[in-house]
Amino acid sequence: MADLPRTLAVRLDSDGDVLLMGPALRALRAGSSRLDLLVAPTGLEAARLLPGIDEVLVLDPSWTGLDPAPVDPRAVLSLVEDLRARHHDTAVVFTSYHQSPLPMALVARLAGIAAVAATSDDHPGSLLDVRHRRLPGRDDDGGPDGGHEVAAALRLAEAAGFPLPSGDDGRLRLRPLPVSPRADGGGRGRVVVHPGASVPSRAMGPGLARAAALALLADGWDVVVTGGPAEREACIAATPDGATCLAGHTSLAELAAEIAGAVAVVVGNTGPAHLAAAVGTPVVSLFSPVVPLERWRPWGVPHVVLGDQHAACRGTRARECPVPGHPCLSTVSATDVSDAVRRLAGIPTTAPVHAAWAEGAS
Repeated sequence: MADLPRTLAVRLDSDGDVLLMGPALRALRAGSSRLDLLVAPTGLEAARLLPGIDEVLVLDPSWTGLDPAPVDPRAVLSLVEDLRARHHDTAVVFTSYHQSPLPMALVARLAGIAAVAATSDDHPGSLLDVRHRRLPGRDDDGGPDGGHEVAAALRLAEAAGFPLPSGDDGRLRLRPLPVSPRADGGGRGRVVVHPGASVPSRAMGPGLARAAALALLADGWDVVVTGGPAEREACIAATPDGATCLAGHTSLAELAAEIAGAVAVVVGNTGPAHLAAAVGTPVVSLFSPVVPLERWRPWGVPHVVLGDQHAACRGTRARECPVPGHPCLSTVSATDVSDAVRRLAGIPTTAPVHAAWAEGAS
């Protein structure tokens, strides 16, 4: 192990994005004597759930995120000195396609890290030793090219010299979780409904969530509605009599434990969809196509996608819904959701496959 590099991985984004880096991080860990992970505060809880990380470091970056922090020279210089003291040999900077790795690459260079790898279509000058191209030879058209985020991260790791070990199936994984106090589901199968999202345009919303919860209760499921502390009011509105609202009452690890015991999770394109994939729970994905489905669909688990993937918002990357009425998801009914849960649970249904459906496992 002494001859293996000390490696720094970087993903300055939200919990869901960090979860999707799991397989690539395992590849890095297999080829390193030590692996540290630098994340934003919005990705800290997820980072602490991933196996194989020696230490999690935190930076609130000014160049990415939903609400970027002001530029803080002292924080950046402090990080440079901290990284310099850790003597990393290699840094691998993971980003989404539209994000630039170059600010972090400069920080790594200032910290004396000898080898820096990232995916970048921008000319990196001398900042990168390995310049990986997600879409070689042409610009991004907002479409499906470039593959899923998990696959793209694995390709970057391999380009940096860290292939996924033989026998690793490349699926998402977590450290051991606490046991949910609701582990038996009250004697019924449990379905988790998560109305919100870190990006508003990708949320299913409380109205559809409540209608879906009512339909699921009528089917005999134990229904749990979840969300973060800031989403509690909306989640209470989405929770009908007979369902349980846990919004604001769970850590990410506790939410993962709740999801791990579920038959399925009903959720938009947001972190808990990837949390479900990490614990092997099937997903009913109400997917707003502001970002490509092919890049962000649930990874490695059975799933049903609902929503109009050809709506006018397709490929806009909009954070707020750019079309009145949220038409990409307004076509989805509570019956569509309940039928999707039945299909994922292996319960026969005679319902026709809705035009908005897509099914898959990866």
